[in-house]
Amino acid sequence: MEKQFSIVAMNEENQYWSNSISRIHPLYVQKNDIRSPFYRDYTRIIHCRGYRRLKNKTQVFYATDNDHICTRIEHVQHVEAISNIICKHIGLNTELARAISLGHDIGHSPFGHAGEEILKDLSSKNCNHFTFWHEKNGLRFVDFFETLSDPKGQKTTLDLTYAVRDGIICHCGEVNDKCLVPRKEFIELQNIETPGKTIPYTWEGCVVRISDKISYIGRDIEDAIALGILSSSQINSLQEIYEEATIKAKSRNRISNTVLIHELIMDLCSNSSPEKGLGFSRPYFQLLKNLRSFSKTTIYEHPRLKVFKNYARLMITSIFEYLLSSKEEIVSNLPQWKKSSSSPILAEYFSGWLTQYSDISYSSMDLNSVSKCIYKLDTDYSVAIIEFISGMTDHFIMKVFEEMTRF
Repeated sequence: MEKQFSIVAMNEENQYWSNSISRIHPLYVQKNDIRSPFYRDYTRIIHCRGYRRLKNKTQVFYATDNDHICTRIEHVQHVEAISNIICKHIGLNTELARAISLGHDIGHSPFGHAGEEILKDLSSKNCNHFTFWHEKNGLRFVDFFETLSDPKGQKTTLDLTYAVRDGIICHCGEVNDKCLVPRKEFIELQNIETPGKTIPYTWEGCVVRISDKISYIGRDIEDAIALGILSSSQINSLQEIYEEATIKAKSRNRISNTVLIHELIMDLCSNSSPEKGLGFSRPYFQLLKNLRSFSKTTIYEHPRLKVFKNYARLMITSIFEYLLSSKEEIVSNLPQWKKSSSSPILAEYFSGWLTQYSDISYSSMDLNSVSKCIYKLDTDYSVAIIEFISGMTDHFIMKVFEEMTRF
């Protein structure tokens, strides 16, 4: 039934409204501003540098020269489109869903999930009490690192609302055969330590979590076909998987990204209610599950992708080890290291990162920039490297690696 979720939408009548629009720091107010709290978050995200860098971060296929293959920025836009239409149809807050969607992958590593695995391995071996995972990294970036100038020219952190920050750190996790219902607990988000286990605080956050899956399952297959990753027999197998799952729906469609998005959205809307939660019918849940299994074995583990994963590991690990081995020189005399480094581009950006976010004793910091100590270098130096690398784009890492290996 259309608009049936309007009674639980995140608006001023919702009992959790004040919690959901709360911010860590008060955000300046402009005269005659017509934006809602969540639309302010939406515009703050879309104008931050972390969002812009998503255009050069991998979704699935690394550093492709094909302009029509999905990148991370297109992925978040797809999630926005899907979550927006679902929320509009069932009566939830579209502005909240759109803000979460655009911001949910800001903390994603370069080279997609392969890059995330590499940074996770490096953090587990070199960082005490710190393990990298992109949802937590996304929260740290929007809370600490991403900045915008206020009307007076002072740079401030994004200071997003609780509901959007919650949607970012809770956007990952399995969509199982049980319907998704938001949690009631108002918790400290930075204390979440396990990925994929915490359910979002809002219905809109739950919609984004599901829309994330809907958005990539068909597009990844579409891109794989465009790049010649799938054989004709594998494409036929996809059609069989689709027909087997939808036989009761009497579907006569050829499987495609368009068909999958439409049918999964309509099935979700038809099978969800505030009493039961958000979920798919058994056939379409099974279809989603089978397609993810197919993509894992035939696309994500394809030999051509494994070659680049090895290359990505070499690049990321080499940069990490170079910066780690330079710790003593960097901490004792950062300006001299920056001047003498064999990798000028890397030295320029990493020195700026430490100057702005660490307790290093000398600073040439711009007085108009945000000054906050995130890292104590005697204990957090390795974490500083991990998070510095996580903000890089694919192309920037490749540029730095080329610089490091050129004589």
